[in-house]
Amino acid sequence: MSNAAEVLRPRTHADDMNIGLSDADRKEIATGLSEILVGTYRLLIKTHIYHWNVVGPLFHSIHVLTEEQYNALFEATDIIAERVRALGHHAPILAGKGLDTSIELKASGRSALEMVEDLVADHEEAVRRMRDVGKQADEKGDLVTADMLTAQLTFHEKALWMLRAIIAD
Repeated sequence: MSNAAEVLRPRTHADDMNIGLSDADRKEIATGLSEILVGTYRLLIKTHIYHWNVVGPLFHSIHVLTEEQYNALFEATDIIAERVRALGHHAPILAGKGLDTSIELKASGRSALEMVEDLVADHEEAVRRMRDVGKQADEKGDLVTADMLTAQLTFHEKALWMLRAIIAD
């Protein structure tokens, strides 16, 4: 193999790390974060599509809120992917085993209320998954991942509050 090919060969560097977390723990946490990353992308795309397609009396409120949220979700994808890399693993590019990247989006024909309810369900799912992975990271001593997920939970819980306020009776 030429020197250039060796230099350019993809590596995770997972075996060269000594950061106080075992290889197995880093892999387990990175796998959980990869699942969160895929879910975050799904929610980002769905939020953006609803932003474009919402109609009705709540149009402006939902349009503005979803723009704020998809921008925050885009930023979150970078933060999560970089944490996966910091743990010595590759951020998922294509769906791997166990990662469901299918996105079923039927914005056409959905009312504003249905769109918001759908976003609420997805944010709730994100919160549950982040709590699980955050607890796992904390138990394994990965304080950075636990802290990062706490910040992401703060965003999702605020998003839930805002979305629920729009559809409250």
